[in-house]
Formats: sequence, structure tokens, C-alpha cells
Amino acid sequence: MLLVETKREEESRSKRRNKHRGSVLGHRIIRRGRVEGHERLYHNYFAPNCVYDAFFRRRFRIGRPLFLQIVNGVEQYDPYFVQTTDAIGNLGLSSLQKVTAAFRILTYGTPADSVDEYVRIGESTAIESLRRFVQAVIAVFGDDYLRPLNNNDIARLLAIGEQRGFPGMLGSIDCMHWKRKNCPTAWQGMYTGHCHEPTIILEAVASQDLWIWHAFFGLPGSLNDINVLERSPVFATLTEGRAPPINYRINGHDYTMGYYLADGIYPNWSTFVKTIPCPQGLKRKHYAAAQESIRKDVERAFRVLQARFAIVRGPARFWDEETLAYIMKACIIMHNMIIEDEGATNDNDFDGSGENPIVQVSHMHTPEFVDFIQTHHQIRSNASHSQLQSDLIEHLWQRYGQ
Repeated sequence: MLLVETKREEESRSKRRNKHRGSVLGHRIIRRGRVEGHERLYHNYFAPNCVYDAFFRRRFRIGRPLFLQIVNGVEQYDPYFVQTTDAIGNLGLSSLQKVTAAFRILTYGTPADSVDEYVRIGESTAIESLRRFVQAVIAVFGDDYLRPLNNNDIARLLAIGEQRGFPGMLGSIDCMHWKRKNCPTAWQGMYTGHCHEPTIILEAVASQDLWIWHAFFGLPGSLNDINVLERSPVFATLTEGRAPPINYRINGHDYTMGYYLADGIYPNWSTFVKTIPCPQGLKRKHYAAAQESIRKDVERAFRVLQARFAIVRGPARFWDEETLAYIMKACIIMHNMIIEDEGATNDNDFDGSGENPIVQVSHMHTPEFVDFIQTHHQIRSNASHSQLQSDLIEHLWQRYGQ
């Protein structure tokens, strides 16, 4: 009996010794051929006479010069993307391999291990590259491509609104739901709403060129658009007195606050212009058709965002909310970068010359609290909302309807 136990113990030790690979017990070493993977990726897409030159935009959802700009910015920000050598002199993964793996996961919504065969990168490394990549994109490009409206932006948006028959319009606002596949069981009730599955909400403001100017992400899917609005900072700069001045005139009335086109669930505030549910008369029918048509800008922006980055169209596979927030924000930033790169926003100012002056924080007693309350009430004024809607009905009819 003792001999049998001794033999079993020796077999168990032998199995443990056979599993040992490298410096980590049980770790398997896979000779992926990282250098060969980099050379193949380079010759296929980045060499002067690359194989798939005509297919780069379709497969990466982005132009090659802009892609290389993102790679350089990310590499300078985070040393993790710089190619290094290990202790015995073997080359590690290049920045092109890590960024390409992250891009494939974002644009195709595929699992992390699906990029291993082509890019030659492990699943855990691909996940780490994705997390670092989205954080680097936000840190490097977020201030320019997801910034608050400055004077030049407002002037351009007001000019576009005037051309489309809505003076004072700054865009359209709505919410989008992103399915949360790995939502913890204990939280699923909180995240489940009208979609009948756990989701996370994105509130966004978009203009005609599909540029997303405002993004507020992270609230559970059980909330509706009004609940999200009450928690959103979309009017924070306006109530705090830091928003650039806006002045326009419609039908003989002067207005000092811009507005967004919204659907019927939003409240009757002076900063929202909504449609008429059952319009009676030619004027109101014409206004309702124009409002419902232009309000689709934000819907189009959502669809284009999901088409470019399939990860936000399918179920979210990551567990923690912080990573999901980074992914959504990085996708919106790169979405805006693509819009600028493709020439839809030629008049945008990205050198900082049109930015608002820096607000100095004061620690002295200030009487501006009264102004804050007054602006807060002006935003939520039902009377101003009704007057603005009536003036727009007359303006559109005089300009286009007659």
C-alpha cells in the first residue's frame, strides 16, 4: 500500500514538472513569431508599395495618415507602446501590432483572442493594449476633439442653423443605449429598462456634420431621457456663466440662449425645441416636418459611430464600468477625428485661437449665486419655450412655406 502511494506521489510531481514552462509555473510559451507578424503587417498596410493599399480605409475605418498620427501620439504618451527587447534580446511587439490589435477589437467588435492569428499577439496582451490605447487617445486628443464649444464653434453652428431655418440652433440631443452583456446579476434590474436587457446610456449632442459636441455616458439603462438630463452637465457652462454669449433675433424677438432640437420626451425648456405631436394647419405641419427632419442629425451620428466602431453596437464584453466609459469616449474622439480628416468640418479651429479665456478660480465671496439661480430658471422657462416655438413656426413659414 505504501508503495502505491509513493508511486502516485512521484507521478504527481512528474506532471507538475512537465507543466512548468518559463519563469511562471504552468505558463505555456507560444512561439508566435512576433517579428514575422510585424513584417507581414507592415508590408500589407504600411510599406510604400503595400499589398492592401486600396483596402486600408475599409478595413481600419480610418485613413492611413490619421491612423499613423494616432499611433505616434499614443506611442509618445505611453511607453508601453514602444517596442522593446526582453532579457535575452528578443524583440517584443511593435506599436503597430498593439494599436492594430486594439483597432480591430474596436472596429469589428471581435473577441480579444481573434486578432492573435494575424497580428501575433496574445489575448491578455491584446486586452491590455486596448485598455491603454483608449486611455492614451483620451489623454492626447480629448482636449481638442471632445472640447466644450468655443466662440468659433458657436459662430459656425449658428450660421448652419440659420441656413437650415432654425436661428440659434446648436445641434440636436438624444440618448443611445449600449447593451451590457457582462452586467452582474445583482445589478441587472437597475440596468434594465425599455430595451428589456441591461444597457448603459450615452447622452450626446451632434451637429449636421455628425460631430459629437457633448457626450455623457455611464448611467443605467432603467433611466429615461429626462432622468439622464437631470444628471447631465450639458448646461453646466451656461448656468455657471462660462458659456460664450449667444444673441439672435426671430420674428422680432431677441434671444440670448441657444437651443437643441429634441424629441417629445424632453421637458418644455427654453433650450429645447420640440416637434408638435398632432399639428393642425399648414404652418404647424411645415414646422413639425422641418424639426423632425433636422433632429435626425444625432440619430445619424449614433448610427455612423456604431458603423465605424462595432464594439459600441454589439454587447459590451468588459466587466468594469470604467473601461466601458474609456472605450465609448475614445470611440467618440476618433469619430470626430475622422470627420475632420474627411473634410466635413473645414472651418473648425483646432489651434486654440478660438477657445474661451481661462477662468480664474476665486476664493472670495461673490454675488454670482443670484445670477446662477436666474439662469437656471431661464433655462427651464416654459413661457420662453412656447414663445420660441411660435416664432420658429412663423419664421419657417415666411421663409420656406409661402
